[in-house]
Amino acid sequence: MELKSTRDAYGDTLLKIGSNDQIVVLDADLSVSTQTNKFAKKYPERFINVGCAEQNLIGVAAGLAISGKTVFASTYAIFSNRAWEQIRSMAYDNLNVKIVVSHSGLTNGPDGASHQSLEDITIMRVIPNMAVIVPSDAIETEKAIISEVDRKGPAYIRLNRSKTPVINNEDYEFKIGKAVKLIDGDDLTIIATGTMVCESLEASKILKSDGIYASVLNIHTIKPIDRDAIVRAAKNTNRILTVEEHSIFGGLGGTVAEILGEEYPIIMKMIGIRDTFGESGEYRELLKKHGLVAENIAKSARELLENK
Repeated sequence: MELKSTRDAYGDTLLKIGSNDQIVVLDADLSVSTQTNKFAKKYPERFINVGCAEQNLIGVAAGLAISGKTVFASTYAIFSNRAWEQIRSMAYDNLNVKIVVSHSGLTNGPDGASHQSLEDITIMRVIPNMAVIVPSDAIETEKAIISEVDRKGPAYIRLNRSKTPVINNEDYEFKIGKAVKLIDGDDLTIIATGTMVCESLEASKILKSDGIYASVLNIHTIKPIDRDAIVRAAKNTNRILTVEEHSIFGGLGGTVAEILGEEYPIIMKMIGIRDTFGESGEYRELLKKHGLVAENIAKSARELLENK
């Protein structure tokens, strides 16, 4: 299986869309890490490094968007929090700024808690007008970035540092706000986002070997979220398990719980980071510690089915 990080896909996609002279790319002194350096080398006249100044990153991006540009502004996920007030003001004016962050979740493992963003989906999804997109792999990242060029309005796009499996085909079609059912099953539904989609697919294989058939739903857009797909899944299987590389508070699991609480209350379980900060460690080891691997997802699914 091909491995590629979503940040690498972002850098490559910026080159594909770079011939559009209305596109401007900004970075906060992390262009090698975010892969915007690829765009900078080919289109230096439309690349700006604002330095270690995230508030200014968003302020400059907003000004350029007001002038009619489509702006891609990048930094680490954790550092985008510094500019939350500026991001909120930018979204108030519904500006065409795409905040594309890398090193989200636990993927920045060796750098420790100070560099691991486990709360950003929650922080961004409460902002009106803000779309929140969490691609599952490199191909979905490319399709989402291309889609955002034509969609007006702000977005927060959450990418990872580590190479992860490519699970989609080249002909995959990304539609913002539309969930993708990857596997159909009658016993329960695993709803996943980002890096956890691949782990959930592997979990479904483990469960199938035990005679348990789990649907897998890829929620690549946390906001606007596909409410209909979530309610339909709940009605079809009557058990929901959410999986995310993010805090269980206010992220994918919290959003799904809000929807089902209003429309179709059923038994559900959330897998994610449980009210703790990150810590230094290798990425895969941190995923195992927090139960974000296929084996634990399958175990949690069995426990959910046993809950009558």
